[in-house]
Amino acid sequence: MIVESFTKELRIEESEKNDIKNKFIEFLEEYYKEEIGKISLEGLRSLKIDFGLLQSFDLELSELLISYSEETLKIFEEALYDYIPEFKEKVRIRFFNFPKSLETRIGNLRSEHIGKLVIVDGIVKKASEVRPEIYEAIFQCIECKNLISVIQTERIIKKPIKCPRCESRTFEMVGERLYDARWIVIEEPYEIISGERPTSIMVYLKEDLVDPKNRIKTDPGNRIKVIGILKRIPRKRKNLRTLEIFIDAINFESLETEWQEIEISKEDEEKIIQLSKDPNIYQKFINSIAPTIFGLEEIKEAILLQMFGGNEKMMPDGSRIRGEVHILIIGDPSTGKSQILKVISQLMPRGKYVSGTTSTAAGLIATVSRDEEFLGGWVLEAGAVVMANQSVCAIDEFEKVEKKDLIALHEAMEQGSVSIAKASIVATLPAKTAILAGANPKYGRFDPYIPIKEQIEIPETLLSRFDLKFVLRDIPNPEIDKKVIEYIEKTRFFEEERFKEILEPSFIRKYIAYARKNCKPKMTKEAFEKLANFYYEMRQKSIGTAVSITLRQFEALIRLAEASAKVRLSNEVKEEDAERAIRLMKISLTQLGFEPELGTIDIDKAEGRISSTQRGKIRSVRNIIEDLQKIFGNMIPEQEIIKRAKEIGIEDVEEILNKMKMEGEIYSPKPGFIGKT
Repeated sequence: MIVESFTKELRIEESEKNDIKNKFIEFLEEYYKEEIGKISLEGLRSLKIDFGLLQSFDLELSELLISYSEETLKIFEEALYDYIPEFKEKVRIRFFNFPKSLETRIGNLRSEHIGKLVIVDGIVKKASEVRPEIYEAIFQCIECKNLISVIQTERIIKKPIKCPRCESRTFEMVGERLYDARWIVIEEPYEIISGERPTSIMVYLKEDLVDPKNRIKTDPGNRIKVIGILKRIPRKRKNLRTLEIFIDAINFESLETEWQEIEISKEDEEKIIQLSKDPNIYQKFINSIAPTIFGLEEIKEAILLQMFGGNEKMMPDGSRIRGEVHILIIGDPSTGKSQILKVISQLMPRGKYVSGTTSTAAGLIATVSRDEEFLGGWVLEAGAVVMANQSVCAIDEFEKVEKKDLIALHEAMEQGSVSIAKASIVATLPAKTAILAGANPKYGRFDPYIPIKEQIEIPETLLSRFDLKFVLRDIPNPEIDKKVIEYIEKTRFFEEERFKEILEPSFIRKYIAYARKNCKPKMTKEAFEKLANFYYEMRQKSIGTAVSITLRQFEALIRLAEASAKVRLSNEVKEEDAERAIRLMKISLTQLGFEPELGTIDIDKAEGRISSTQRGKIRSVRNIIEDLQKIFGNMIPEQEIIKRAKEIGIEDVEEILNKMKMEGEIYSPKPGFIGKT
């Protein structure tokens, strides 16, 4: 039934094609008569067929489709036209519901798969514009004016070999039929590669697969399962023995996020429910997060809540209140920041880890670039934050990311999306991603007496979007140092004794997936009152212009309390969840926002803005300058300003003057003198 062609590829014999057509028409008559009737009425461009039905109807037909996919599919579509000859437009057949055994990893595609049906799973990394391409070209013979139609199946326009009437070999293209097409690049998801370097492959989508509804599903950041035929394409550079491969898609399925895909057996579910009832559940999870790192329990607890996340809320006006928890860890060298970030990115499905030294707007968010060799034209490429949609993106050395690139994070962290408008591409990509960032102080070690803005060059608007901010300090302490060494001894040399107490990473993933899917806890009145009372108390502690807490922190408290309830698989946010959220928030605010001179927390100091104390000092210096201006005009001796400021207790007057110069409030008409603008 199969013959060998001149290219050494197997082909179906001509004599067998009619039998295949007739069998397929019988199949359509039995299972799809009603659906075919809807095609003309509803203007559909494709017929979706369940592969399982075809397999049960005729095993030989299903095997032909798998092994000789392109030719068999062409025969099936010809049979569809024979069955319904009145179709005006080309109608494609889109098969779905293939057995799992046919799925393969992108990294396992080899020469033996070329020309055969393949099914791969991946996350869209790049996507070109949707552009018209030629489906059928009409050529006219230069000699006898005969018209010849050639179906285009390759990327380069194929001409007739010779005219069937006069055997001339010179032609002119006089017409064409077009369809819309798009190239995408998909990359293997994390849980498939298990720590290996992810591989990627190009996918060619055309016709109804790039309709507006389908196009959104193939934008960068989305995860899809592609069903298609593996083909080869020569590289542009000559004299190379290797060929580029791509998948000519015959269908694709949009997959849910990885959390919904994680398989949880009944046995797993029983273990999950049993653990949720354990009174020591939080400590067990904390012990299982980066177990080789000693201590840092509050930070690990906060990260635990980040992994579970709060509830996303959509308001009647269409606005969104995020459920993602963002955490910033600022610390001295060798305190374990990088290790924690890497562990969490590997623990979370679809999690990504990037370093600020190599991150750009393209690497972090998304970019538009030109790719003429394969994709053609402008290409939309997803960055780490988009690729980690519904998961966690760990960004190390956060302070080294360029400012213009950090600005691109604002929308992602608050709105859960990334907007791109460049060249001819205007798109909004999903980025419901929790950010776990690690940063190093500018002067090597963190100084609690210096404002955070002077230690880390991060925009204050971005700092305010982090729900929790923690400081890791390496302070010599004989008692703690001894415990650290003892802990290292246990974890490095007696691993079995220590690690038998922790939860397996695979089980943690299943537990979080189960909680995210089945648990949407509602806030109880008691829990809400607990959070509200904390907010009121903190607001009452505000002194003068120093504000201790804002509504942004109150929203963060709600997210943290909801996440805490999810850990227990509770459908209600209880007082204990509110207390846990309040405790972590207090630690965060105290570490970065405590103002010793006021004896209270100043949220402006914690979020990198000018603190109340500093604003007061600036006002005092400004008044001194105005008083001296009446005496000296715009030639005020700088030492006179410094003398008067120190008399009223302002020691950092030189620093204040430098800031005022930078902001253009004052200037130096000549060295040692100040003028007011």
